[in-house]
Amino acid sequence: MPKYIIERDIPGAGKLTAEQLAAVSQKSCSVLQKLGPQIQWVQSFVTGDKLYCVYIAPNEELIRQHAQQGGFPANRISEIKAVIDPTTAEK
Repeated sequence: MPKYIIERDIPGAGKLTAEQLAAVSQKSCSVLQKLGPQIQWVQSFVTGDKLYCVYIAPNEELIRQHAQQGGFPANRISEIKAVIDPTTAEK
């Protein structure tokens, strides 16, 4: 199943409180339950003005449906083609 990175422009994201982040997470999970098991949220990274979210889904359209139903922006959706880390350098 394809894996995607979703870039979400959210001004002030890095200043959200733990309670606000929990509310965003709860909303996301509630929409995911409605959409079914084909779409999965792996994790998200919060920066100053953006969220970068990793999802597993059969296609980009299902990710867009999740964003629309949750009220989240999905400014850029990119399919992950490969994952590398320091162990990739080891032969």
